[in-house]
Amino acid sequence: MDELSTEVLVVGGGLGGVAAAWSLAAAGRQVVLTEESDWLGGQLTSQGVPPDEHPWIEHVGSTHRYRQLRTAIRDWYRTHRNLRATSARLPYLNPGAGLVSPLCHEPAVSAEVMAELLQPYVRSGHLTIMLQQVPVAAATGGDRVEAVTFRGRATGTDTCVSAAIVLDASETGELIALAGVEHVTGFESREETGEAAAPDVARPTDMQAASWCFAVEHLAGEDHTIDRPDDYADWRSRQPAYWPGRQFGWTVPHPHTLAPRHHSMTPNPDDHPDRIVADQSADSGADDLWRFRRMLARNHYADGGPVSDVTLVNWPMIDYLDGPVLGGTAAEDAHHAQQAKRMSRAFLYWLQTEAPRSDGGTGFPGLRLRPDVMGTDDGFAKRVYIRESRRIRARYTITANDVAVRERPDGAVAYPDSVGTGAYRIDLHPSTGGENYIDVPAHPFQIPYRALVPVRVRNVLAAGKSIGTTHISNGCYRLHPVEWSIGEAAGIAAAHCLEHGLEPQQLEVGSTQLAQYQQRLRLEGVDIAWPRIQPW
Repeated sequence: MDELSTEVLVVGGGLGGVAAAWSLAAAGRQVVLTEESDWLGGQLTSQGVPPDEHPWIEHVGSTHRYRQLRTAIRDWYRTHRNLRATSARLPYLNPGAGLVSPLCHEPAVSAEVMAELLQPYVRSGHLTIMLQQVPVAAATGGDRVEAVTFRGRATGTDTCVSAAIVLDASETGELIALAGVEHVTGFESREETGEAAAPDVARPTDMQAASWCFAVEHLAGEDHTIDRPDDYADWRSRQPAYWPGRQFGWTVPHPHTLAPRHHSMTPNPDDHPDRIVADQSADSGADDLWRFRRMLARNHYADGGPVSDVTLVNWPMIDYLDGPVLGGTAAEDAHHAQQAKRMSRAFLYWLQTEAPRSDGGTGFPGLRLRPDVMGTDDGFAKRVYIRESRRIRARYTITANDVAVRERPDGAVAYPDSVGTGAYRIDLHPSTGGENYIDVPAHPFQIPYRALVPVRVRNVLAAGKSIGTTHISNGCYRLHPVEWSIGEAAGIAAAHCLEHGLEPQQLEVGSTQLAQYQQRLRLEGVDIAWPRIQPW
């Protein structure tokens, strides 16, 4: 077994892990960052999902480093792609002209940009990045995690990494499970959380659907129909009890009202991408599936550019409901993840052969997978899209009652230990326990430091979706910029503790140490409070 020793170990190279590692290395600390796939970036890259962002993201409600990432992605397109002059000059270029975010773009691009942003710290020796490394064991002593063992996916070699502080930025909270950190999964009971929408009895296996996303273009007049999947008839016949028809169809429950909602898909509309306004608070645009998560807009390009847009299929039709992809045995979790991918493949076949078209015909045989965009051999994402993780039993648990407009009409709770901000509706997809959407307005909110701190373990911080939220409040704390802000707050906290000889639990409400840490966050460009802003 290989052995490494470092000051801080960051388990998981998603957005939270990248933000944590970047802030730590910039502070001159020694950091090891591990990631299960061969791309950094998590839900933005290996899971393939363009960022879900709030309407004010260009100016407020994030961090300076997150805005640096977004600027670097836009600059990459200006440098490496033959954009039209009008598009290249856009200060807030939206490469895909998608409607979900003003920065819809290809996963391969953000993976390259993130790697480039971290390279100076790799060269200086402050940062070691270990890709394709799966955490398999944790050594603990007392109330501390002393070391974590990883197994190389390609090599099978084990590496044991010891560290003074360990951050869990994994997609499903693998580290907290291995280390025996107290945690919860699924739906808590109403008695525990006080949330009106919670069930009478806790349901640990009732989690948001996972989805295996894929990228497609459309080449009119061509036939790229895949082979009919062996299990196609089964997937095609699925109809959840609360669905207005078969799940493979254009009509789904509306997240806000649960009434039937009719979607459409028109590949390659002849629109003006430089005029697209991606503002979900004004118009979600989600009825137009092609443009909603479009990640490459062909009309941004000068003559000789792409002949088709590229869009990401992350739609309700591929929400996998048969079981959770975490919390069971390794074999059970892997089975459900692979079933999610089989469901997505079957849905692609439905799109190519049976999907109703606006001209009265059926099927879009010109849909072609884009492996180059997703960094895979088949055009499907590298990993299943995870909406919900294991969550630590934290020193403070954020509930829907802290942020929901109907519970707090005058604004979200203002935490004395705020270390970041975020904004999104409480957006819960249908669940493995048979729940329909839960989607309600939430105020722009803060991230309390206590939600990153386990109740017992003294040298671990949550640095991603594993923070102390409930199943319901997770619905607005799980999005891209919030995950980044959580990771950056955890990274700066770890750096601050190392410099001052503290343990993470010593940054207590009302303490001088916490006030100094919050001042450091402000100086590093982290928003920890909101101006007066109306929810959406």
